[in-house]
Amino acid sequence: MNANRTTRSRPVSLKPVYTRADLEALAHLDSMPGEAPFVRGPFASMYTESPWTIRQYGGYAQAADSNLAFRTALTEGAQGLSVAFDLPTQRGYDSDDPRVSADVGMTGVAIDTVEDMARLFEGIALDRISVSMTMNGAVLPVLAAFIVAAEESGVRPSQLTGTIQNDILKEFIVRNTCIFAPEPSLRIVTDVVAYLATAVPRFNALSVSGYHFQEAGADAVLELALTMANARTYVDALIRQGMEADHVCERMSFFFGVGTDFYVEIAKLRAARLVWSTLARESGARSNKACALRMHCQTSGWSLTAHKPMNNVVRTAIEALAAIFGGTQSLHTNAYDEALALPGASSSRLARDTQLVLQHETGVCDVVDPWAGSYMMESLTADIANRVRLQLDEIEARGGVMEAIHSGWIRERIRHSALGVQAEIESGERAILGVNCFERDDDDAPIAISQVDVQQIRRHQARRIAEVKAARDSARVRAALGALERAARDGAGNLLELTIECMRARATVGECTQALEAVWPRHPIQIQAAAGQFGERLSADPGWSAALKTVKGAASQLGRAPRVLIAKLGQDGHDRGVSVVAAALADAGFDVVTGEMFASAAETGIKALKHDVDVIGISSLAGAHVELASLLIDELRTRNATIPIVVGGNIDDSSQAVLKRLGVTECFPTGTSVAHIVAKLAGLSCRGLVERPNAFMS
Repeated sequence: MNANRTTRSRPVSLKPVYTRADLEALAHLDSMPGEAPFVRGPFASMYTESPWTIRQYGGYAQAADSNLAFRTALTEGAQGLSVAFDLPTQRGYDSDDPRVSADVGMTGVAIDTVEDMARLFEGIALDRISVSMTMNGAVLPVLAAFIVAAEESGVRPSQLTGTIQNDILKEFIVRNTCIFAPEPSLRIVTDVVAYLATAVPRFNALSVSGYHFQEAGADAVLELALTMANARTYVDALIRQGMEADHVCERMSFFFGVGTDFYVEIAKLRAARLVWSTLARESGARSNKACALRMHCQTSGWSLTAHKPMNNVVRTAIEALAAIFGGTQSLHTNAYDEALALPGASSSRLARDTQLVLQHETGVCDVVDPWAGSYMMESLTADIANRVRLQLDEIEARGGVMEAIHSGWIRERIRHSALGVQAEIESGERAILGVNCFERDDDDAPIAISQVDVQQIRRHQARRIAEVKAARDSARVRAALGALERAARDGAGNLLELTIECMRARATVGECTQALEAVWPRHPIQIQAAAGQFGERLSADPGWSAALKTVKGAASQLGRAPRVLIAKLGQDGHDRGVSVVAAALADAGFDVVTGEMFASAAETGIKALKHDVDVIGISSLAGAHVELASLLIDELRTRNATIPIVVGGNIDDSSQAVLKRLGVTECFPTGTSVAHIVAKLAGLSCRGLVERPNAFMS
């Protein structure tokens, strides 16, 4: 595309000029910070007395590694901790489970036992430092391990402060790290809230997330509507269990993503408080604490680019400022290298320092809600809030969130939005600096990439699990796990309370999950391949037209449409990228075969041969691509199959070189144009004509 100014589609329209007329009939204009409807902030003083909390999300490798990183962060300005658990932990597997061998210690810290949790927080005063934990599917054993580890260190449950995300509904819509079906998962959520309300009263029991909707492709209005719909579902479920509306809403917080659409993102956060104030009161809440929405924000991971990654420093700073102007209570700023690999120490420090500069050098803490009274901002805030209410009504008309999850309607809405955004980028309608405009031929400066030795971490974790099992009372463990299974089956007893007993007896995270799996099987999730966005939007694009000719040529040689299997191996639940690529391939004329999320190499190999595919494409945003590709290559080799394999996702240059040496044919790092991917796969589809097996091999 050229360097001229481009536009982007928005869920709300921005006018070039706003006037006093745009403020007519807006009821919230005369409100004050700390007062209903809280559009100007949940607290009267906001940052003038105390700035937002710098709460960087982090965790990697083993507990001792993350402990050192946490302690360093606290000395360098972090004001609270936010724990990232690795994908096996999030999915309820122990580190020694062969099904998760590629993902141990990647994208988060591996936690299998109470001992791991104790190592994670060694030397950190849990009675003074608040801890946020992103845990949803395996919330029971992970939270139980935290409570037991704190107890055994001398910190009573009543002294603990922080937040557990515990927002399982969004996992069925976008994030996919759920374990059980929606109905039993909702029971787990309510049991956690009920237990913490009495036993751990200073700990927020539920952080309802909109961030993941934005990362998956939802626009600002859809992100906010889905977040509020989920929150309303949780509130209704807890009130049915006998909790008071005030008590439920007071213990609920929110988590939003903040992208680069500066004005819209500020207005979105102000509108969130406006909408929540109404919803809380409609549920029966009356206290100011219950009706005042409190939020954590994170700058957009999706907005980061692998090409020209230093530009991400600017993007993150702008997004952070939008979150601050929107009135967030705590903030995570992303590192500039996250589109390539796990963030390094220097990039993480710069991300944290970005917030310190904003707090101490800019004066943004000196005025509460400086946007109040702005013709544009107040009008935009009200417009977003009104549109959110309309979408909430539509969700309710469709039977509510649970029914919309089962029907797939919500997932389809987000997928459609994501494909539309990608089509705008591919066509040049939406500008991404260094990707589709202001491109230069000079190379990016080399960036040091953090590497994690997964095999070593896995060995250490397996050894520690074995030590715990050797020292424990096996009969006590069996009895505790049996009680947990019976409670799940019978519907009686609090599941968190019973899981705490399991962890006290030294059961592992995986064993607790297996006890529940005996009653509630794992919930399968299918990769979707919706077509229909790229053909029309890219019809005038020369690259797309050339790619279509390549596909037609491949089809002519094959005597049919080229066939590709799009697979997600390992435990990475992000499916925006694979959905986009699958849709582009379908629009270009490919026969696209998809499977279930979290597939094994064996399952992928069997499906590839059964469907006689020409190419296999695998995706990972979790840094596990080398080991996952190795497993798949070995699987195909044992079956004497010669199908080209391509890999997409967060892949740095050194990993691409390793993958090519292993036998991967092509690598497509994040930001690769769909036209390029289509053309490459079309060319590859004819390579196996001579040697590819024609029959399904079991």
